[in-house]
Amino acid sequence: MVKLKMLAWTCLLHLAGAQNSTYINPMISGWASDPSCIRVDETFFCALSTFIAFPGLPIYASNDLVSWKLISHAWNHDSQLPGFGLQTTNQQGGMYAPNLRHHEGVFHTTDPFENAAWSDPVIYNSSSIDPDMFWDDDGKVYLTSAGIIQQEIDLETENVTEPVNIWNGTGGASPEGPHIYKKDGFYYLMIAEGGTELGHSVTIARSMNVSGPWESYEKNPVLSNANTTEYFQTVGHADLFQDKNGKWWAAALSTRSGPEWKIYPMGRESALTAVTWDEGEWPVFSNVSGIENVWPLPPSNLSIPGPGAFNDDPDIIDFAPNTSIPSHFYFWRHPAPGTFTVSPAGHPNTLTITPQPVNLTGIATSNSTALNGQAGIPFIGRRQTSTLFTFSVDLLPPALPSIETGLSVFLTQQDHLDLAISHNNESLTATLRLYATPVDTTSNLNKYTEYQTLATTHALPPPWRDEKLRLGIWTPNATHYGFTAALAEDSNSRVILGYAEAERVSGRSGRFTGVLLGAYATCNGAGNGSRCGEQGDAYSSRWRYEDVAQYVADGVVGPPKK
Repeated sequence: MVKLKMLAWTCLLHLAGAQNSTYINPMISGWASDPSCIRVDETFFCALSTFIAFPGLPIYASNDLVSWKLISHAWNHDSQLPGFGLQTTNQQGGMYAPNLRHHEGVFHTTDPFENAAWSDPVIYNSSSIDPDMFWDDDGKVYLTSAGIIQQEIDLETENVTEPVNIWNGTGGASPEGPHIYKKDGFYYLMIAEGGTELGHSVTIARSMNVSGPWESYEKNPVLSNANTTEYFQTVGHADLFQDKNGKWWAAALSTRSGPEWKIYPMGRESALTAVTWDEGEWPVFSNVSGIENVWPLPPSNLSIPGPGAFNDDPDIIDFAPNTSIPSHFYFWRHPAPGTFTVSPAGHPNTLTITPQPVNLTGIATSNSTALNGQAGIPFIGRRQTSTLFTFSVDLLPPALPSIETGLSVFLTQQDHLDLAISHNNESLTATLRLYATPVDTTSNLNKYTEYQTLATTHALPPPWRDEKLRLGIWTPNATHYGFTAALAEDSNSRVILGYAEAERVSGRSGRFTGVLLGAYATCNGAGNGSRCGEQGDAYSSRWRYEDVAQYVADGVVGPPKK
């Protein structure tokens, strides 16, 4: 059935191609929330949220609105915000809802394609979240943030005026994510309402004055999939921008969950939709869906500077000597120094993970940042970017019985699915551990009632004890993850260890984030402080990831973007 539906979409693309363009959502697949996008000359740029993941605030670039390349991170070294991870206790705290703007030829960074060009942050006394910066024609600059409140800001002196409430929205919950635009003599104020859940929406008002009073559009909301059966839900937190031909577009966050809102492990992703905005009129948005047919897109062009990867690229990573950790790999908070090393002496073509006492969950009640995870956890991963995928890493079994190493489908410290390898000096075991916060189904508030650990242990063949293993994670369908183990040099030895529901890493304690796929090493509380008592490094190599198929509707596979 899936193959037939994919063929049908292919025919649609062919027939529609002569007049319009057909593009595939998500625009940036995988966890890619709160997009803020602009165009400068021929290139589009988007900034995204990362919360406590490091590096933070990724900047993506595209010439055609289809292929998006990671070009830098605004937060890319700890000295920019010393101790930021230590000070952020909430799993969904940190850096979110960025605002990317370009004014009079300046990004306020000398080179958005280079990490080193991003300065230390300049901190303003804003009284709310989701700040938007707007330059008026007279040179004045306004900071508008959730609430919806506004302040005038002096970028030279860093002074801001007292906050003033300028609009309450249309009555929906959590008015936030504001953006101000000026067009045809009007100031337009666009916001998100309804909370970033099923009632999420985009509303708009306009005024002849930057500070109001604001006239609410009678046809609000202008963009929402609330109360529909669409596969793409929670649509909101949008930003508007133009292509060089004057056509308007909007980028918004969404989740591919359907109205059931149960299975969406990639979390909030960035979607693209076309906007008709005639002179003197209100903008009219197309609804967000998996495949959209609109006016022509910019021509395909993959010529974008920088060594970063395109979002849909596969991983073929062997950690050669004198190379760095790929820029699209993430840590959960800034890692402890020395935890991850590429090709250390005597171990070329490996990514070495130095185990720590803290494991992927940590001890939430501990006052020790080395045990509760605030000082970082020994995990490194990349975003899941496709509904169906394959992922594998080669790992040497731990050298010591106190060490555990493995792979994880990681949402937060409170929700993750682990494939753990350990031994007792003789037998080697693989443990499939499902660590989750069950949702209280008696309430619609997504309360977390308790932690729940389900584990199944498999004895691996004794000859595997001293051999390199190939651990794998894949999605046989949109609702489950599969876990495998094999000898790295013998694909015929592959065994399926079990399956886990994707619902376990959808929402829950990570409603604002999405799944990372990666590797870890821990001694599970042994040792002293941040060091394991007996040190036995974990050696990983041959990281492979490949997108297999992207769902654009419930059970429907879309054609490839490229």
